[in-house]
Formats: sequence, structure tokens, C-alpha cells
Amino acid sequence: MSANLEAKKLVVEEIKEKFSKAKTIAFVDYRGITVAEDTALRKKFRENGCDYKVYKNRLMLKALSDLGIECSENYLEGTTAVAFGYEDETCAPRIVNDYAKKTEKLEIKAGVADGAVADKASILKLASIPSKEVLIATLLRTLNNPVASLARALDAIAS
Repeated sequence: MSANLEAKKLVVEEIKEKFSKAKTIAFVDYRGITVAEDTALRKKFRENGCDYKVYKNRLMLKALSDLGIECSENYLEGTTAVAFGYEDETCAPRIVNDYAKKTEKLEIKAGVADGAVADKASILKLASIPSKEVLIATLLRTLNNPVASLARALDAIAS
């Protein structure tokens, strides 16, 4: 076997490993992004426990096929980067979506959620969900509100 084929097999194994570990995956069209913007985006992903890589489309299709995930070739055409969310299901799509709104250069093509391919609309819905920390803070504020109101009412009566 040629060295090139062996190198491609190693890359496919790396992709499969990342796909298996990731809770969510977003396929991104990164056309028009500068190197400085790309570096800043990668830093943002690292800070949030996510990963952002560029792989060849054919190798990603092969890895998805090996994992039993059916993906349309239309989702992986042209310039494609992939954002992996390992800890939080909404993190990687949210970072991409926020950055796309800010720079108007990135575009989510599709993604993988719960082991199945999801279209652009589904990934954008996932990106609109607040982070786990924000949801917990909202819940705690909601639970704390009646107790705080009671305390204020009792204090007013005592005064």
C-alpha cells in the first residue's frame, strides 16, 4: 500500500474518533474568513472545550459511513470545516452561529446531533438554546423568586 493511502486511513480513524466522542457536530462553510479571524475562532472553541478542524470532505464522508451515519454529499461540498462539541450539545453550534452573525462570513451547512445528520435549521435551533449555566441560573432565579417575595412581604409586615 502507498504511504498516501495509509496517511488517509489514519486521518479517517482520527475523524471517526472525534465524531464518536462529540455530542454535536456542525459542518461550517468558512469561505472568506481571514487567518486572524480563523485563529480567534479556534481560540474561542478551545476555551469552551470544543474543537474546530478542516478535513477533506471525502474523508469525512468515509468516516461517517464507517460509523453508520448516512450523510448527503450535498452537505459536504466546497469549503467545509467541522466544529465538534464535546461537553455541551449547544456549545459548538452556538459559537459558530454567534461568530457568523458577527462577521457574516461563516455559514452552518448541517451537522450531526444524537448520532443522526441534522439539517441547517435543526443546528440553528440547537445554537439558539442558551448554555447550561444560563439555564441553571434562570431556573434558580425562578425558584428563588417566591421565597424572596415572601421574605419581603414578611419584612414589610414587621416594619
